[in-house]
Amino acid sequence: MAAIKQSVAREHGRRRSDVGLERLGINPGADVYWNLNTPELYEIVARRGEGSISAHGALLVDTGEHTGRAAKDKAIVREPSSEEKVFWGEVNKEFPQENFDRLRERMMRYASTRELFVQDTYAGADPRYRLPVRIVTELAWHSLFARTMFINDDAGERKHTPEFTVVNIPSFKADPATDGTRSETFILVDFGQRLVLIGGTSYAGETKKSVFGLLNYLLPQRGVMSMHCSANVGEAGDVAVFFGLSGTGKTTLSADPERRLIGDDEHGWSDDGVFNFEGGCYAKVIKLSAEAEPDIYRTTRMFGTVMENVVFDPSTRVPDLDDASRTENTRAAYPLTSIPNIVPEGYAGHPSNIIMLTADAFGVLPPVAKLTPEQAMYHFLSGYTAKVAGTERGVTEPQATFSTCFGAPFMVLHPGVYADLLGKKIQEHRADCWLVNTGWSGGPYGEGQRMKIRHTRAMIRAILNGSLAQVETRPDPVFGVHVPVTCPDVPAEVLQPRGTWQDAARYDEKARDLARRFKENFKKYEAGVSTEVRAAAPKGE
Repeated sequence: MAAIKQSVAREHGRRRSDVGLERLGINPGADVYWNLNTPELYEIVARRGEGSISAHGALLVDTGEHTGRAAKDKAIVREPSSEEKVFWGEVNKEFPQENFDRLRERMMRYASTRELFVQDTYAGADPRYRLPVRIVTELAWHSLFARTMFINDDAGERKHTPEFTVVNIPSFKADPATDGTRSETFILVDFGQRLVLIGGTSYAGETKKSVFGLLNYLLPQRGVMSMHCSANVGEAGDVAVFFGLSGTGKTTLSADPERRLIGDDEHGWSDDGVFNFEGGCYAKVIKLSAEAEPDIYRTTRMFGTVMENVVFDPSTRVPDLDDASRTENTRAAYPLTSIPNIVPEGYAGHPSNIIMLTADAFGVLPPVAKLTPEQAMYHFLSGYTAKVAGTERGVTEPQATFSTCFGAPFMVLHPGVYADLLGKKIQEHRADCWLVNTGWSGGPYGEGQRMKIRHTRAMIRAILNGSLAQVETRPDPVFGVHVPVTCPDVPAEVLQPRGTWQDAARYDEKARDLARRFKENFKKYEAGVSTEVRAAAPKGE
């Protein structure tokens, strides 16, 4: 076991200073474990009682009070190197440098008393844009999560010199009165010090999304489009990108047995094509079934998968994926290699199809529609969807929301930076763009039904094989998008949302209401977009 202890430094050929914690202000008084592998971390998790091993070999853990991201507790330090670039506001809240430094000093003293786990990882499959990141945690299972979700270089072919460090100490809590935080929980980013501090929450997704935020800040400045999306590739090399927030189907719809998966959540689009940011997947598993999602389901029965907040029988250790009593946001983190059809190198060519997924809680958007490049820009900037229960603290049922770039919580720069990059790449590579509603049909949430996944899969299949692009379309009278009149394996009546409602007049009212919401939300972007993009707004009044 690669424990870094002062007493065994000579045996392992390293000193604790070689791990670099002293540079952070951490002077370890307890054991520090560096780059432990999955079996080693399993052993420590079991020894420390951090989790249970399921009957099938997966690791079962509980994240405590926080079963989703604490989005309101995230902030960015206002400092000279980044303050002119960050899009400050409700999402990217500013945090004073002096408060951060004071909190950091106290946190590092506290961390010095804890057993710590260090993983040296990379974010970004393309070596030219790869970001070396060091993850320091006090929980062994968090270290396993980082090892699973990011990219490792176990062969030691390149020297790892971390450009950013994430320190995640859940048991350390802020003092809002002293530190100026919103609560005892904090996720703080300092681009100047190249440091992320996380405390007061055990939800591992905070580490994953913090690193995503770093890439969203760094890569567009190098001309690379950073995207909250999944991606896969067909036998002919045709790449598809799926934009969407958590719960809209990115992971499910990109895990296609007929196509190879590039990644399920975060990607870059460079001059050479699309590349994955991660080495693992972080899939929602509530009500997961072997019939509907066989590849993902198999990962829940594998050694090396980390399952968060999944209820299980304490005697048999058999998980119950249908039990949402703990949270709707049950998750499984597993290596990409657990999926049979993957792109092992993590990158491919330019997209032929760009699919924007939305979970429409109003039930008025068509289930599939073709977008002009201008409409694609409009819907990308709008980012309409619904927050799904459990993905954020306090969200207990779907709520309509506009999340620019289909990932506002993670976008650090002005939305126009990402939109301009996307628009240029769509035009340059002539990608077809689509809007796919995986939300409700026949009525709003609570009255209508969630779109049948077999119908959505059929629409995606028709998009990817090129047949839907050849079908006649008709403009939606309210939203202006181009709705196909037919789609293989989908009843024609499903394609026209108005006809699925029992009360057509009530549909018209709801559709006009959503159109007004689109227009009101888009006012914040109008000054920075072209007349053609502004004209792509819904037509309904």
